[in-house]
Amino acid sequence: MSYYLIELYTPNAQWKALTAEQRRSFLEGIGGAMEGLASLGVELLTLTETEPGLDNSTGHRFLGIWCFPDAQVRDALLAGIKASGWYDYFDHLNAAGADGDFVSHLRALEKI
Repeated sequence: MSYYLIELYTPNAQWKALTAEQRRSFLEGIGGAMEGLASLGVELLTLTETEPGLDNSTGHRFLGIWCFPDAQVRDALLAGIKASGWYDYFDHLNAAGADGDFVSHLRALEKI
């Protein structure tokens, strides 16, 4: 079974107040911390800017989609993101779940 994490985020005023060098330094630290994730079975599906103008679109500017071999590895990544100070600089939302299919999803909706 695979586990997934979807991130939506937008730079906030604290990020915008940083100098270019402060931003670069912070992002270099993030990049260094991401090395080795593949050895844990983490698969980065995409990190991209969101497409504006979609019907009922999010207001967030960036999107990340990750795949994990188990919930513990996912939770370790989330703990690392929090510890890095990322949430101080970005308005951020997370959504997570495991493998699923259409029929199971419809059954879950019926039960609500």
